[in-house]
Amino acid sequence: MTARFTYLGDMLFWILVAVLTAALAVILLYPLLRGAKAAENIRAGEAAVYRDQLRELDRDLNGGLITPEEADYARAEIGRRLIAVSADEPAETPKPARHHRFTEAFVLLVLPVLGLCLYLTTGRPDLPSQPLEARLENPGNDVAVLITKAERHLAQKPDDGKGWDVLAPIYFRTMRVNDAQVAYRNAIRLLGPSPVRLDGLAETLMAVSDGVVTEEARQVLEQSLTLEPDNPRARFYIALSMEQAGRPNEARQAFEALAKQSPADAPWLPLVNEHIAMNGGAKSGADPAAPGANQAAPGNPTQQDVAAAETMSAGDRQQMIRGMVDSLDAKLSEDPNNFEGWVRLVRSYAVLNDKDRAAGALKRGLAAFPPPGEQGRQLLALARELGIATEGATQ
Repeated sequence: MTARFTYLGDMLFWILVAVLTAALAVILLYPLLRGAKAAENIRAGEAAVYRDQLRELDRDLNGGLITPEEADYARAEIGRRLIAVSADEPAETPKPARHHRFTEAFVLLVLPVLGLCLYLTTGRPDLPSQPLEARLENPGNDVAVLITKAERHLAQKPDDGKGWDVLAPIYFRTMRVNDAQVAYRNAIRLLGPSPVRLDGLAETLMAVSDGVVTEEARQVLEQSLTLEPDNPRARFYIALSMEQAGRPNEARQAFEALAKQSPADAPWLPLVNEHIAMNGGAKSGADPAAPGANQAAPGNPTQQDVAAAETMSAGDRQQMIRGMVDSLDAKLSEDPNNFEGWVRLVRSYAVLNDKDRAAGALKRGLAAFPPPGEQGRQLLALARELGIATEGATQ
């Protein structure tokens, strides 16, 4: 039975191809076949118009609308034009119009053959059809089909908390942040709050607000900390909210506390150190008295930058941060041998919700610090943590 349906499907495909080819040939040949007849119709139409004008001229003369002199002049002009048109008509019975044999053969034979050869060369006539239902049964690595399958399942079973829990981070990684927000809220409602779900919801809220830690996001992060007090992600974003609110002293203390809590090889530690320096402190493990301790990495803010940031509005401060990130990007392009700089740049672009630039920075950083090395593996771990696609980054 399956083989029979496959045979019928193949037959239907080739029948459709033949019908479309024939329709296209008719469209292309029609102007060639009607050319001579169209010219004859044009001459006959012109003669009929002039004869109508002569009859109308007689009516105007009989009705007294024009004088006899005007009528004679007009009749002579119309007659002249009618004679000119009639002279163009063939005196003998016209011969059958000469067809464009070569062009017709080209349209009827060569074009279909070329199209068929092109399809057999570049197409896959042996590939079986795969409708949506079949792809949903075996999605493979097709993320779009996986999402569609999950959405269909949740449309039928909207109270499946595990389904929402799986779909929420996928939505976030594909930048469907509004859908991710709904999915995280449903997962929390059905399965209860957890640090992972609350952190995901907070990051989604920040993505919607272009990297700003809103009051709602802060409340979600504080709830996450009640469940896991040593949660580094929640502590980082809460410290970031203090920095964005223009409270550098509190932000520095929060970042310093996070640095003390973090392991020495923690992938987020370089970025924490940068924020410590940005808010006027010394990096964890650095000698505050050492010359250039706070400005060792390219793109670090000066003390004047920190002082100016304290008096800025949230929007101006965000613009200043973007300018500093762009400056860091430019300096790393000149001198790529700065691991902490690449970590800071990738995370900064992610916080600013610029996933494309974050992926670009990751690829450039991996070119300087290949994945087989420890630093390259840390960059890949950071990318996975931030939801940045790593496909093609190591090429």
